[in-house]
Amino acid sequence: MTTLLSLLAILALSLVVIIPLLERFAPKANPEQQAKISRWILPLVGVMLVIALIKSAIN
Repeated sequence: MTTLLSLLAILALSLVVIIPLLERFAPKANPEQQAKISRWILPLVGVMLVIALIKSAIN
């Protein structure tokens, strides 16, 4: 139990440190890149749902 709590504490601490650094130094995407990415999100979610449905039907 102590190992689990220490791992969770380390994970939480690293997230508190890493996320602000990523937000500060990550390159900003321009609107063109955001439009390209957003065009792919819904079809990929649909494909993932179909794959999950097939996987659950097989098991």
